[in-house]
Amino acid sequence: MTASDMTSFDEVYGLPDPRGYFAQLGPYDYRAPHHGQRVFRELIGELPPEGRVMLDICCSYGINAALVNHDVTLDELYQRYTSTKAAELSTGELIEWDREFYAARRLPEAAGSIGIDVSRPAVAYALAVGLLDEGYCEDLETGEPDEELSRAAGGVGLITVTGGVAFLTERTFGRLLSAVGHPVPVAAFVLRTCDFGGVVARLEEHGLTVERSDGTYPQRRFTDEGEQRRAVETVIALGEDPTGKESEGWYHSRLYVGR
Repeated sequence: MTASDMTSFDEVYGLPDPRGYFAQLGPYDYRAPHHGQRVFRELIGELPPEGRVMLDICCSYGINAALVNHDVTLDELYQRYTSTKAAELSTGELIEWDREFYAARRLPEAAGSIGIDVSRPAVAYALAVGLLDEGYCEDLETGEPDEELSRAAGGVGLITVTGGVAFLTERTFGRLLSAVGHPVPVAAFVLRTCDFGGVVARLEEHGLTVERSDGTYPQRRFTDEGEQRRAVETVIALGEDPTGKESEGWYHSRLYVGR
């Protein structure tokens, strides 16, 4: 199953702020960043203080950085960005509102945060409100990281990704790890409809041992019966059992951690 077999939410990533993201994904109970919050915090806690810098692939509006570094939950963000107050604000006013909100909730042990995404508006917003220390609009599927991203990658201690693996191959991970210059942990939530074997092989080439979780994580509800049918067929073809998971109307992911 490829990204083209899934319902596209591309339009929400081109908006100037995250209100559309939460309004569109909320009805389908999109949960990937919620699962990442606990896992990424634990992995960052294992790093030496000087290495606590997270690089988030497909960072969009900085949602993972918001959850990892601030006293906030994904449900609170859904409520915030779909509220009547949020709807009344201009993007500039929302930036100011968010900047104060996140500054007040920032954790003392917050990690450094770098984001990569193909959406320039999303990256710009995350930078404007202070969720990202550095943000880069680059597509590492089609080209090498530029000089600035390569410089920033050298200080990274953890590479993360939640919802974007369906759009990525070993090219992105290989280019990033080459830019880092030494093995660093990689944590990825991967839909069971995706064949992650090529990426695992590339991570191993860069000195990582990759473990896959036995359990699964509900990612979001299917948008229609057609999307569900394609997912069930793909999961079966990949040797997985959809019973109680995709058969019940949800995409499920597994966590892969390379150390």
